[in-house]
Amino acid sequence: MNQYDLRDMQMNGSKAMSVTEFELVGFPGLMDYKMLLFVGFLLLLLVTLTANLLLLLLVSLDRRLHTPMYFFLCNLSLLDILMTTSIIPKLLAVLSGYDKTISFAACFGQMYFIVSVGVTENCLVAAMAYDRFIAVVKPLHYNVIINFKICLLIVTIVWMLGFLIPLVFLILVIHLPFCASNKIMHCFCDYPAVLSLACADITDHVNGSFGIALIANYVPLLFVLWSYVRIIISVLKLKSRASLSKAFSMCSSHMTVVLMYYVSASIVYAGLKIEGLSYDGRIFIGGLNYFLMPMVNPMIYSLRNEKMKDAARRYIRLNFLFPQSVKNSIDGMELGFTKKWNDVSYMNALWHLYLLAA
Repeated sequence: MNQYDLRDMQMNGSKAMSVTEFELVGFPGLMDYKMLLFVGFLLLLLVTLTANLLLLLLVSLDRRLHTPMYFFLCNLSLLDILMTTSIIPKLLAVLSGYDKTISFAACFGQMYFIVSVGVTENCLVAAMAYDRFIAVVKPLHYNVIINFKICLLIVTIVWMLGFLIPLVFLILVIHLPFCASNKIMHCFCDYPAVLSLACADITDHVNGSFGIALIANYVPLLFVLWSYVRIIISVLKLKSRASLSKAFSMCSSHMTVVLMYYVSASIVYAGLKIEGLSYDGRIFIGGLNYFLMPMVNPMIYSLRNEKMKDAARRYIRLNFLFPQSVKNSIDGMELGFTKKWNDVSYMNALWHLYLLAA
């Protein structure tokens, strides 16, 4: 029986017991390579934290980046940090053999946190699409429509929706009885994996969570699609190539992130429907959004953004990551030298005129 096909789960008749903790199995077929996995996930954690913290630092230091787009981007980085730190540290403890168990309360706390952060990210991506829509379609009214109060209101609503939508069904899951088996066939407390351990009829929970998942995923997606349809219609009316290029550059990073979110989500959904796929394959496919997207997001917005590159060069001296061309440097030196030389010549001329007049 497929653990992830929850619609076919029935009461297994085993004697119920009071579960106080679960055991995270990790990657069942790859435990011979657990040290290699440990090093890989440790590097993933360090790179993800460094990239997102660096983005937050640069935005806070550079006043040119104190705009609505970067305000939303900082919230996305914060969510990526929360997602990463809620999964990988415990996974490292499992892979190292230090502690494979997780308490009942901690498991459901982790599950709620992961689901809530994922829903919040979906809503935030939709909010960022609205920001790009106003910037392209109504550029003259942008500062009036997207001001600080509106940004704060949007972000507050996004976080509230993200953490309130999954709350009801996760509270109901806590009250389910769990059977003798407490082994979670996953590397973290994944909702389907934990729900499959319940020794009760979970049909209503499955249907309810499926409906909530549809709303949390496809309502933001429809809003994003609507925003970009309006953006495309507006851009097609522009006649100059420079205006087209500028409009595209304003939206390219966000479009890349949106595509990666929903393409990876589609891969996850398709992968979990493949019959005969091993537990390890399901875990890796299911963790695509959780492991890779938090690392990739800041790189997309940094490597494709000249303001972020300039801020990195200015405040952290990351010239090896964002090198300036030698020609630009020489031209800048020549321009500065010429300016200083002209200033000196001008002062000398004034001094000679003063002496002649005296």
